[in-house]
Amino acid sequence: MNGILVDANCEGHLALLLWLFQEGWRHDVWEILHLTPRSLSDLGLQPDASDREVWEACQREQVILLTAHRNDDGPESLEATIQQYNTPARLPVFTLANDQRVLRDRLYAEAVADRLLEFLFDIDSYRGTGRLYLPS
Repeated sequence: MNGILVDANCEGHLALLLWLFQEGWRHDVWEILHLTPRSLSDLGLQPDASDREVWEACQREQVILLTAHRNDDGPESLEATIQQYNTPARLPVFTLANDQRVLRDRLYAEAVADRLLEFLFDIDSYRGTGRLYLPS
């Protein structure tokens, strides 16, 4: 894996998770994973890139995608893209089950951080799953 990318609507969530990743055992795992936050421009994408373009770039560059986006608004949507192009080798998309709760409930945010690190530490076991919800 070569980094982590979040949707524009999840930048504050990533900042919180990165802060939580500096505590206790999370710090050790985060250091082992050696992931850095990436931007759309890092992946050669414009701010208005379609969900499909973002997903394809993340797969090509082996970058984890974290989102709160769940809908299927047509053929370029993230859900439609996953359904059409997912294979057993593809990285999953991590989706915040309750993005607003992450920002207002410390214990919930910690559960999200813990589960994300657990998934990432064993990422090859989750390839091809399409989408994983956090904290699940």
